Amino acid sequence: MTPCFEKRIWGGRRLATEFGFDIPDGSIGECWAVSAYPGHESEVLNGSGKGLRLSEFWEREPGFFGALPDSYVKAGYPFITKIIDARDDLSIQVHPDDAYAAAHENGARGKTECWYILDCPAGATLVLGHNAATRAQFADMVREHRWNELLRRVPVRKGDFIQLEPGTIHAITAGVMLLETQQSSDVTYRLYDYDRLEDGKPRQLHLSQSIDVVTVPEKDGDSMVKHMADTPVNVATEMVTCRFYSTYRLPVQGTAVLGSSELFRIATVTGGSGTLTADGTVYSLERGASFLLPAGGADCTLRGSLELILGRPVL
Repeated sequence: MTPCFEKRIWGGRRLATEFGFDIPDGSIGECWAVSAYPGHESEVLNGSGKGLRLSEFWEREPGFFGALPDSYVKAGYPFITKIIDARDDLSIQVHPDDAYAAAHENGARGKTECWYILDCPAGATLVLGHNAATRAQFADMVREHRWNELLRRVPVRKGDFIQLEPGTIHAITAGVMLLETQQSSDVTYRLYDYDRLEDGKPRQLHLSQSIDVVTVPEKDGDSMVKHMADTPVNVATEMVTCRFYSTYRLPVQGTAVLGSSELFRIATVTGGSGTLTADGTVYSLERGASFLLPAGGADCTLRGSLELILGRPVL
């Protein structure tokens, strides 16, 4: 899949220097590696869908994706896979669930997402959750700008995994690079942005929506973090299964076999390099490569020294 790249006030240049992507000039914060979201679409580079935008491939080649319900197909390709480079702190934000987004954002999907930490500074923390006991207390603390008292910061390290349900206050922090799997949605409510200016103006905030959708009380932030870097090699270890997707970490040393699946899978090479052999064709895999595996296909063989993050839909 061909990626798309997005400029962000907090972005950097590591998508070029560490992944080798040919990115535009400026502060590039996001690689939309696999996406059918309007205006941010990936293109299929090979196979039966070569040259098609992912949304076109989804519509024209339903057999590739497996036996999916008609309503699921009509809703469009369901996920976005991103690689995020945060040179600076992101805004404090929260996402709605499907019901709230459908009612308040012109029928959009909500946004459930998860993060796999690719790199971060020593002693890094993420903003995960808050300390308010009630929605009224949360609103008071927001209006009084009691951010240090309100926000929870949780330590993270390379190889950590975080599942973010709608309603969870969160923010990626400076120096963190991660892989994100999310619903195909761009609905984000910005709660606080450190009073930064963009093009000379304060960035838009969404205080009332944030207060509406925030989870209160929030569960403990440390409980959201799972360390995955020490999982077995040549085995796909589940990181999470939620109502939308399952994700897995697969470190490969030497040779590993990916068996067939009833539904399509998404894969991104997050480290190292190697090859994938499928139906007699050998594909070169380098860090940053993202691809789709068809439903019901033959077993695939992976060779080399590399790490993949895999995702599949949950119906």
